[in-house]
Amino acid sequence: MAAAARARVAYLLRQLQRAACQCPTHSHTYSQDKNLSKLPPVQVAMDSLVKNGIPFTVYDNVRVEPTDSSFMEAIEFAQKGAFDAYVAVGGGSTMDTCKAANLYASSPHSDFLDYVSAPIGKGKPVSVPLKPLIAVPTTSGTGSETTGVAIFDYEHLKVKIGITSRAIKPTLGLIDPLHTLHMPARVVANSGFDVLCHALESYTTLPYHLRSPCPSNPITRPAYQGSNPISDIWAIHALRIVAKYLKRAVRNPDDLEARSHMHLASAFAGIGFGNAGVHLCHGMSYPISGLVKMYKAKDYNVDHPLVPHGLSVVLTSPAVFTFTAQMFPERHLEMAEILGADTRTARIQDAGLVLADTLRKFLFDLDVDDGLAAVGYSKADIPALVKGTLPQERVTKLAPCPQSEEDLAALFEASMKLY
Repeated sequence: MAAAARARVAYLLRQLQRAACQCPTHSHTYSQDKNLSKLPPVQVAMDSLVKNGIPFTVYDNVRVEPTDSSFMEAIEFAQKGAFDAYVAVGGGSTMDTCKAANLYASSPHSDFLDYVSAPIGKGKPVSVPLKPLIAVPTTSGTGSETTGVAIFDYEHLKVKIGITSRAIKPTLGLIDPLHTLHMPARVVANSGFDVLCHALESYTTLPYHLRSPCPSNPITRPAYQGSNPISDIWAIHALRIVAKYLKRAVRNPDDLEARSHMHLASAFAGIGFGNAGVHLCHGMSYPISGLVKMYKAKDYNVDHPLVPHGLSVVLTSPAVFTFTAQMFPERHLEMAEILGADTRTARIQDAGLVLADTLRKFLFDLDVDDGLAAVGYSKADIPALVKGTLPQERVTKLAPCPQSEEDLAALFEASMKLY
């Protein structure tokens, strides 16, 4: 961590301490998961808190791919602790859990579904002030340190859903590439696929000026606005970094240059999609993760079946971008070229196929499972996968073209095998 960054953190911590009640009850919570507890990022954060005289309590019961139950455990912990601030050290699961804990501890009389996105939840706007939250990512994928989103598995319906509000964005994000050197190869790859799809999807969301209707009150303005000139810059920049550095980061754990650039790309793509949004790859990924049967991904130390988020997102990407290229084909060709395709003689009507083939080659080179069938799904599961996608309107409505249930079924079927 650079000296300037350390000084900034120390200053913020001192400000929090001065503003806080000094009784033992009013301390700060430090959130992480058990797999991280013995790794350097945790010790660095704890040493900083101790050095600056900040009392804290550790919460390490974060679930990889959180559920509503694991969120509520953390919320109960935060409500009982009455903390003045939060520090989340970990991947997206840790940061999202901490966002939820901060939100509901700050709004203790709210029902859990009050802030969960419609149609599963009530999607109420957040009007209460939250406590400061410092996010320290240790993976390079979700960009959660930059976004107002917290994703979880809603166990009753076996689908992923989210809480989406600018109010839950972290106060400060600390991007330290040294924190990523512990990641094994498949975690690097799957995290990187999330960055890849954040960039691809946000660049191809329905443009902001084509969205309707406009909200009658600014407080009901959605967090995701559609593609726009600002988010486009972040998306394309992140995509260029992924194209250049992801394979290196996966193949060589000591390649600090590659890991550093991927860590920044995660934040860059987070800023982009945190404003523009994502669409079908993410919308379809949630039931893929939520309905997992027996599959357990390599390099993940978990006690439950798991399709990692980045993998669940990228497996449908060739089919999705073949479908969406009917709108804005020039953008699809541009993305294919960035990922290595020779598009000089490509026809505009073939943009989707060109990008799909480019993605398949990219994924094959990184040893990605051969489609949904390889992670335990079959054609018999398609109706359930479609059903699990339908509630994801906060993202599926951002797709550049509308999609029917039959379209979604065809996309899942086309994703059963990649190669």
